[in-house]
Amino acid sequence: MYQYNDFDKAFLAERNKQFRAQVERRIDGSLTEEEFRPLRLMNGLYLQLHAYMLRVAIPYGTLNGAQMDTLALLAEKWDKGYGHFTTRQNIQYNWPKLKDVPDMLDALGEVSMHAIQTSGNTIRNVTADHFAGSAADEIADPRPVAELIRQWSTDHPEFQALPRKFKIAVSGARENDRAVVKAHDIGVYLVNNDAGELGYQIIVGGGLGRTPMIGKVLKDWVSQDDLLSYLEATVSVWNLLGRRDNKYKARIKITVHEHGIEEIRERVEERYKAIRPTFQGFDVELFNEIKTHFAAPAYRNVPTDAYDAAYGDDAMFRSWADTNLTAHKQADYAIVTISLKKHGETPGDATAAQMRAMADIARKYGHDELRISHEQNVILPNVHKADLPAVYEELKAHDLQTANIGLISDIIACPGMDYCALATARSIPVAQGISSRFEELKLEHDIGHLQIKISGCINACGHHHVGHIGILGLDRAGVENYQITLGGDATNTAEVGGRVGPGFAYDEIVPAVERIVMAYLELREGPEETFLETYRRLGLAVFKPYIYPEAQAAA
Repeated sequence: MYQYNDFDKAFLAERNKQFRAQVERRIDGSLTEEEFRPLRLMNGLYLQLHAYMLRVAIPYGTLNGAQMDTLALLAEKWDKGYGHFTTRQNIQYNWPKLKDVPDMLDALGEVSMHAIQTSGNTIRNVTADHFAGSAADEIADPRPVAELIRQWSTDHPEFQALPRKFKIAVSGARENDRAVVKAHDIGVYLVNNDAGELGYQIIVGGGLGRTPMIGKVLKDWVSQDDLLSYLEATVSVWNLLGRRDNKYKARIKITVHEHGIEEIRERVEERYKAIRPTFQGFDVELFNEIKTHFAAPAYRNVPTDAYDAAYGDDAMFRSWADTNLTAHKQADYAIVTISLKKHGETPGDATAAQMRAMADIARKYGHDELRISHEQNVILPNVHKADLPAVYEELKAHDLQTANIGLISDIIACPGMDYCALATARSIPVAQGISSRFEELKLEHDIGHLQIKISGCINACGHHHVGHIGILGLDRAGVENYQITLGGDATNTAEVGGRVGPGFAYDEIVPAVERIVMAYLELREGPEETFLETYRRLGLAVFKPYIYPEAQAAA
């Protein structure tokens, strides 16, 4: 993983020093809240329903044990003992006191972490495939490119007052996209051209929120040397064209929709040709140095007998291995996904003790590396199979052994109205209700792969538009109402789900989801056919009578 150099450390120390002075001025009344707002947003500090909220960046989801220990320290010393991992590969602290935030930022700085550009109308935390560097299906590790983009975009003088926030995702596995690349303002896939040279396909104009859209191909292949200049040209074009008269129409997806992809491509190419000859943003020597930070660990070569024995003899371990392990590029290694979705608990939350436990496990068994997924889970990307039984036992000791990755209880959910000032309905209790219900029914393994995603408002932080079953909580005359969409897809075959019809009251939403799932179990062509495959084969009309039985009976 990337290690901060002297420049990085000095830059971060100066930023934190400036913000400490700004906080002191806010506390003594020299700054009003309105004056303080743009300053705090530049440093990832929000004002939510009950308190300030600090959002810490975890660039491309990668961190080591010391950094996870520091996240635990922040939770324990300055918050309420836990943190919330988000769909942006960040962590949020919901209860810090304003006076303590500078100390929190200084603690982060000691382990090369920060909260810069996790908010505001700028280029946000660059995200990536959470299996990057370890996945058997990627053509190359995308994290060096993600780090290069992070350095280029941090404090970029032209892009600190964009029309709206801007999100970039990178993936090295285009055929099995785990980074939701097509739902970002700019998506970058690592691809080979016809000559076998590694470069990048650029996707533009994706995004969810009020007007969900799937990104379009802007350019099929850009060389390594040209990537940053092409990204600069793209963001520059949008910065000039983007709507500033209406924040709901300010995102680049609206600009692409209003002008058309052909005009956007023409403008970007023109801008690219103008800036490329004198572009100072790409440094081959720097990029080569960055790549050295992402070298593969020193893999061990030992027998896997312990894993084979545990898998054969221990049914609970076998269930966990079947759901929570993913193939590694090294045959005797595995990628471990630690579920933060224990049945009935808040999706994405981890206590300080759990964070420290995961840090210890990573140091002992995982080459001191962890990842945060956009699905709100934690990854150990490099674990030898011989160590998996020991890893499982340690996870179990800290209540982290839930075997449900990819199943119906592995729900993505935003904080909703329990915390967020923008939310119009609760998300967490709905996720807890669905998870608990299907745990009672003991059906989730029979159901198989099914992604439920829940948002507490139209901003779609829970990615509900691309859930196989998406749930959007809204306010209807002071009453919570939940709309359901079906058929969404966050992968390389990305698709926005279709709304099924009228929404459901809070006490009706879990039964409605249950009816949908029971319909799927009845309609599927065998247990190998996933929910999404069944839905695509049959369409919404076949599911509607199950979703609205009263309407069917009345007809």
